[in-house]
Amino acid sequence: MNRIRRRVYTISSKDDFRINKQIRATKVRLIDQDGENHGVVSLREALERAEQAELDLVEVAPNADPPVARIMNFGKFLYEKEKKEREARKAQTKIEIKEIRLRPKTTDHHKGFKVRDARRWLQDGMKVRVTIRFRGREITYPEIALEDLREIAEELSDVADVEQAPKLEGRTMFMMLAPQK
Repeated sequence: MNRIRRRVYTISSKDDFRINKQIRATKVRLIDQDGENHGVVSLREALERAEQAELDLVEVAPNADPPVARIMNFGKFLYEKEKKEREARKAQTKIEIKEIRLRPKTTDHHKGFKVRDARRWLQDGMKVRVTIRFRGREITYPEIALEDLREIAEELSDVADVEQAPKLEGRTMFMMLAPQK
């Protein structure tokens, strides 16, 4: 029983590569598996060389004139590319923003719990947004909320810096705290 080996590749990256017979150009600048430049050759000759080496012909720079094609193991190339992308994603630091919500009438005891949570988050390297929502006629006394925000900033001054000063937007006053470096 003679089986025909077909290579099927699913490309997970954004770039779309043309391989082997998918290449449309008549002439290509050929780079072999060792990285040696063979100059401009016909597509047929490039495909023959790739077949002799039992590798794929991959169009790596389709916008060049003529397009650049490289002889390589396409599966290994995609695997290495995906591996690099994964490593790059791991290296990125994602800053999470946590939020504590209060009201002008929030008791000191309840505020203590919220401040303790904020301290823990700041020590873990997260940013904290402190929000005070006004209801009804509470909006007529924004200085109470401003004083509360100042007290919270003072309590957390040993672990946090005020990134954004208290600001009133509609019925909400907020400030942003960032962990100290």
